[in-house]
Amino acid sequence: MVLLLMTRAEQREEKRKAVVGAVVNRGEDVSTVARVFDVPERTVFHWLACYRGGGWQALREGKRSGRPRKVDGKTMAWLYDKITMGDPRQFQLPFCLWTLDIIRRVLKQERSISLSKSAVSRLLKQLGLSAQRPIYRSYKKDPKAVETYLRETYPELAAKLQQGGVKLFFVDEAAVRSDCHRGTTWAPVGQTPEVEDSGDRFTLKMISAVSARGDMRFSFIRGRMNSDGFIAFLKKLREDAGCPIIVVADNASYHKSGKVLAYGEKEGVEIALLPTYSPELNPDEQVWNHAKRRLGKLFVVTKDEMKSALLGIMRSIQKSKSLVMSFFRLPTTLYAQH
Repeated sequence: MVLLLMTRAEQREEKRKAVVGAVVNRGEDVSTVARVFDVPERTVFHWLACYRGGGWQALREGKRSGRPRKVDGKTMAWLYDKITMGDPRQFQLPFCLWTLDIIRRVLKQERSISLSKSAVSRLLKQLGLSAQRPIYRSYKKDPKAVETYLRETYPELAAKLQQGGVKLFFVDEAAVRSDCHRGTTWAPVGQTPEVEDSGDRFTLKMISAVSARGDMRFSFIRGRMNSDGFIAFLKKLREDAGCPIIVVADNASYHKSGKVLAYGEKEGVEIALLPTYSPELNPDEQVWNHAKRRLGKLFVVTKDEMKSALLGIMRSIQKSKSLVMSFFRLPTTLYAQH
């Protein structure tokens, strides 16, 4: 039996490979890897930079080959800290999420480094980061109220619909902010990020309505939504429908105000309310989830740019009846398929 002993140089090389492999292949946190292998974090970033520039052979002892590195260990450490310890707002950018385009801009702006999107993606993965959806806190709701709605309230509305001569719409409003975080952001693998809300940068307010037939209507809101603004939207919705309508909305005070109910009784608009804190029961909620997710992937700087982008997104949703109908096929909205 021949016992093969590694030289000190080979041992050091294997250690470098083990450290880099822990971050690149297993997605382990840099600080954890540094602690486990008893090496400084700056050394880990240096080895990662070597690997990025020349692969595994760049971790060999002595002279290392590989293309010149645009991103050295210091820059990798700097970028890792900026992504894991903050968001783009630290660079006066009105966004909460780290997208590839934003990271490219920050690298160019702060470090004078130009990289393609694919290069930035590889860099982030080599840092043990991955694209993830932030955690959103769910609303508390009354299970009994939800059960009553599903077993009694909505079946009664559906029965009216089946009788004909009436159309049913789900309505919802949304405030779309420039720092909207309905997308993915880069973070350490296995560590789902939480995005902290901040004060508004700039905001657009909208209202929309959808039906199980795939119809969709929307409008921008000027100022605060109130009874008069809601009635104005209902008038257009009623006119487009060409018949009496049933509108299912949440418990916002102006949805159930005396002024709105009086208008509805006079013009053939019945208002029905969802259980409190149950947005998942409203198929129209998916309009905003879809729109904000698409908007989150775009790079917009001004309010006008955001409005133009959002208008295009909403129109594309409106044109796709199959997409709108898919909002009624989620586990929580299947009940509303007629």
